[in-house]
Amino acid sequence: MKSILPKWFHGAIGALFLLLNTAFWGLIILGLGIVKWCLRVRLLSVLLHWAYHKWCVGNRIGLKLGGVSMHVKMPQAISVNGWYLLVSNHISWLDIVVLSAQSQLPAPKFFLKDELKYVPLIGTGAWALDMPFMKRASKAQIAKNPKLKRMDVERTKQSCKNFKHHPTTVINFAEGTRFTAQKQRRQASPFDNLLKPKAGGTAFALDVLSEQVDGLLNTALVYHSEDLHICRAFVLGRLDAVSLQVDYIPMSELPLGDYQGDKAYRVQFQAYMNTLWQQKSAQIARLEQRPEGEADNVPSEVNSL
Repeated sequence: MKSILPKWFHGAIGALFLLLNTAFWGLIILGLGIVKWCLRVRLLSVLLHWAYHKWCVGNRIGLKLGGVSMHVKMPQAISVNGWYLLVSNHISWLDIVVLSAQSQLPAPKFFLKDELKYVPLIGTGAWALDMPFMKRASKAQIAKNPKLKRMDVERTKQSCKNFKHHPTTVINFAEGTRFTAQKQRRQASPFDNLLKPKAGGTAFALDVLSEQVDGLLNTALVYHSEDLHICRAFVLGRLDAVSLQVDYIPMSELPLGDYQGDKAYRVQFQAYMNTLWQQKSAQIARLEQRPEGEADNVPSEVNSL
């Protein structure tokens, strides 16, 4: 049924709801995280993930209130009880909301820079949920002390051990930054609608998580809006739809190795990522023409948004 209310009203309500949803659950997660840090009680970890799940549910409701129609194509093999590494193109800050709102995916987690630990709600919430903060050694530091080469991996593996207790989707934006036409031209990217993938970050994630995840979720994300500024389009009610296509690649089909120490593997993995990006570019071109998958306009615990 078509709403009689103006689009800008839906956008404003949706944006306000997402803001309040993040503030409300973010403060609860921070509070529970401080108590867990003091008491070290396992039940508090369960409560933290319950609150985080409610934040994800709120994101689904907020997108619906904003008048956004979702079109999702996701393999049935994906389970809410699984562990995955999700690699997606990066367009907007709204990407995190859209991906976290997918009820078919287990709880989304992120690799974060160590400096983000002190950002209110975002960094503090990630800290409370035991998301890994990376403090990577520079090339100059590694040149002086080669032992630091594997220290990043071992340190992050240690911080990822808690993933074993809760089904998780680790999200990696392999382009390293949000896509813009200016960045694409500056990079001389060979892809029509993507920046070049940073193979090292994805290889690092696979190295760290190889014993924990079931496979890789290669994801193409498209926003249907005439306004290229996606967050502004959502707030003003101009974001009509979002398309999401997810392909599942089991771990047995992924090339694994030492990206930093093995030059042959590094070349192989870079070629593999470029092939994935060529496929993703073609998928995005198709999705931009027409949304694929079934639209879901019901903010349900069962259906994917």
